[in-house]
Amino acid sequence: MLEIFNYFSKNISQIINKYFNGQPIEKMNMLEEIRIRSNGSISLKFVNTQEILPERIRYEDIIETLQIMCENSIYSYQNEIKNGYITVRGGHRVGISGNCVIDNGNVININYISGMNFRISREIRGCSNKALEHILKIEENTIYNTLIVSPPGVGKTTLLRDIIKNISNGIEAINFRGVNVGLVDERGEIAALYKGVPQHDIGIRTDVLENVSKPIGIKMLLRTMAPQVICADEIGTHQDVETIKEAVCCRS
Repeated sequence: MLEIFNYFSKNISQIINKYFNGQPIEKMNMLEEIRIRSNGSISLKFVNTQEILPERIRYEDIIETLQIMCENSIYSYQNEIKNGYITVRGGHRVGISGNCVIDNGNVININYISGMNFRISREIRGCSNKALEHILKIEENTIYNTLIVSPPGVGKTTLLRDIIKNISNGIEAINFRGVNVGLVDERGEIAALYKGVPQHDIGIRTDVLENVSKPIGIKMLLRTMAPQVICADEIGTHQDVETIKEAVCCRS
């Protein structure tokens, strides 16, 4: 997780390092979010608590942080910025707020960036072991159609990532040989591709399409990658549901 601190401006890094200096390592391991706001404070969200640091953050700190995340080429990250987030090395997702530039009803840019939310990404290996008992169809070396439902913030994406890794790799202990998985990672939170390389372990038989809508991505995978299982996160629109229904009818 320490690599995420390299993306902050020098001033913000000093403030955060000062806070954690002398804190037990368990404190850092419980960190879930770091929010920074222009002319505001740094907010640290832990598993059960939140800390607001007293130092004020300047607009220049926000811009310096953005430049570091974009490797001094903000223009090359324009497509991610207009979607409101950037995924950085390690799979951490940085939400962006500010002034939205609209063209024909679509956001084409976010300028005068006022705040960022660094969401700490972690893998919890083995967290899907219990759930897999109800998902795997071992006699056919496949899985049941599965929908994961829960309130926000309790680990759906983390659970899904571990499921994907296990069904992709296979589970020797129960003679599950593994399947080809097509992953539509619309928001870049599951595989977290960084320059084409997954920052999380998603298994040896997984193909990823990132930054594409589920209706488009699912159809692309069906036409090109012959997946045995298709996985996606955050099913929310009528079009998502209709595309999934069509995909189920494509099973051989």
